[in-house]
Amino acid sequence: MAIEGTILVLGGTGRQGGAAARELLRRGHTVHALVRDPGKEAALELQEAGAVLVRGDLDDEASLDAAMHGVHGVFSVQTFRGPGGVEAEERQGRAVADAAVRAGVRHFVYSSVGGADRDTRVPHFESKNRVERYLRTLELPTTVLRPVMFHDILLDIAPRPVDGELVLAMWLDPGTPVQLIATGDIGVFAADAFENPGAWLGGVVEIAGDCLTGPQMAAAFEAAGGVPVRFQQLPIEPLRAARPDLANMFDWFERDGYRADLAELRRTRPNLVSLRSWLSDNWTAPVAAAR
Repeated sequence: MAIEGTILVLGGTGRQGGAAARELLRRGHTVHALVRDPGKEAALELQEAGAVLVRGDLDDEASLDAAMHGVHGVFSVQTFRGPGGVEAEERQGRAVADAAVRAGVRHFVYSSVGGADRDTRVPHFESKNRVERYLRTLELPTTVLRPVMFHDILLDIAPRPVDGELVLAMWLDPGTPVQLIATGDIGVFAADAFENPGAWLGGVVEIAGDCLTGPQMAAAFEAAGGVPVRFQQLPIEPLRAARPDLANMFDWFERDGYRADLAELRRTRPNLVSLRSWLSDNWTAPVAAAR
C-alpha cells in the first residue's frame, strides 16, 4: 500500500531504525534516515539500499525541524546506551515528538518496550513509559509499539564452553518463559502501522515473535549450531550488586514479564522469526574445550 509521502526514520544505523528503514524500502516507500555521520559505514549501506540520508542530531532542535519538514510519518526510537543514559533518552524522545508536532507529522510511530506501563523498576523501561505519557499530552497521531527482548541480546550471553560443553547461563528460573522478537520483525510491524493507519493509529501494541524458557533457548542454540547446549541458572545476587538495573529486569521476568498476544500476532503475521531460525542465520557455535 502506498504511503502518502516520506517516512523519516530515526536510528537508521541502529537495530530497530535500520530494520524499519529496510522494510519500508523493501515495500517501495520513500525513506529519509536521520544520521549524525553520513560517512559511517552503516549509513552508507542504508543509502545504498535506497534511503536518503539526512544529517541531524536529536539534541539539535533546528536539525530536527529541518529533517521533519514535509514528511508524512516518523519512526522514533532512542537509546539509553549513549552519553546521558536514560535521562538523555527521555529528553530526546520528547524533543523528537515536539518537532513532529511543529512539522504537522500525520503518523508518529514510537518504539517503546514491552511492559513499559507496568511496575518493572527497570530504568530503561521507565524512561520509555515517561515518553509514552508525554506523547499522550500532544496533538500528534501516534502508534506505540512495545517490542519485547531482542533475539540479538542473547548473542551477548551466548553459550560458552564450560568443562568441554556449551552452556547458556542466565539469571532465570528454568521454568520461566520470556518473549523474544527479531528486530527485523519490529521493522515489519512498523511498516504495517504506516501502511494501515486505520488499524494502528492510537494503538499501543506489545509485539513479540517467540516465547521460550531458558532450556528452550538452549535447545534453539543447539538446533542452530548442531552441538549440544545445556541451560544453567545463575544466582541473581552477584548481578544485583554489579548491575541492579539488569537484576530488576530478571526479577520482573519472574514476577510479571512481557504480555504480547502471540496468538493474535501470529495470526496477522504467520512468518514471525523464531529464535531458532534467527540463530541459524546469525550464530556459529564456538569450539568447546576438549573433554
